[in-house]
Amino acid sequence: MKVLVTGGAGFIGSHLVDRLIDLGYEVVVVDNLSKGKKENVNENATLIVADIGDEESIEKLFKEYKFSYVFHLAAQASVSVSVKDPVEDANVNIIGSLVLIKNALKFGVEKFIFSSTGGAIYGDEVEIYPTPETVFPNPISPYGIAKFSVENYLKFSKKEFGLNYVVLRYANVYGPRQDPYGEAGVVAIFTSRMLKGEEVIINGDGEYVRDYVYVGDVVDANIRAMKKGDGLEINIGTSQGTTVNQLFSYLKKITNYNKEPVYGPPRKGDIRKSLLCYTRAKEELRWEPRVNLEKGLRLTVEWFKRNFKA
Repeated sequence: MKVLVTGGAGFIGSHLVDRLIDLGYEVVVVDNLSKGKKENVNENATLIVADIGDEESIEKLFKEYKFSYVFHLAAQASVSVSVKDPVEDANVNIIGSLVLIKNALKFGVEKFIFSSTGGAIYGDEVEIYPTPETVFPNPISPYGIAKFSVENYLKFSKKEFGLNYVVLRYANVYGPRQDPYGEAGVVAIFTSRMLKGEEVIINGDGEYVRDYVYVGDVVDANIRAMKKGDGLEINIGTSQGTTVNQLFSYLKKITNYNKEPVYGPPRKGDIRKSLLCYTRAKEELRWEPRVNLEKGLRLTVEWFKRNFKA
């Protein structure tokens, strides 16, 4: 059975590709390698270097392989970049997604599994924590707006044309292979800088609360979504909140880092608190997080020690 993974050379996507291949699927990866790395791609997968917005290339790919499942993880994934350049964000996250949806419909894909955001989609005026999917999204960044737009295009495509899909709204995903450079996840950035003995900068006061979910658990949710959760938006998080200051302290202990953080200005578009309820995931996907934060951070630090030299 043939499966497409967009962004499969990236952090989450490459872990998903590994799991799919272990399960016996024939996996094709589409990635433009702007952020993803060839070395992340399983040697048993087929890598196609292309932009998801390239209509001609994507149509040719769907026509050739006749995919049963599409896992759409390719994205412009930075909130701050989306604030600086919302047009580019929309080109990748909305237009690119529409090209994939169009071809999924045209070539009879069995199910479209979309990686959305739980961290940026609910906004800053939430009154319920952990936040369930029944809270209507109110994103405050172009990144969150784009992800919610694609969710609505999927609803439209199901209603009008019968496209089967599931939306997975991720909390803050962390783990091995996360890029510590540029606009990366805070766990990767902190870990890399601590292991090198460099200054660690915390944006704002460090009291921003996030829900950190381990990449292996996110992959498990994607696999379960192949057969369950049709037509639903499903949070994938832990319901456990951690401040950036707490995260710094945990990683400082694990890495034996001996410096104090440097506090910088807050980032535009960041929300103060994000905490996801995963009850629907438990009920619909039979999924729940299995790797707690302490274990996940230790696994991540060990990977960085092996792969990034000071």
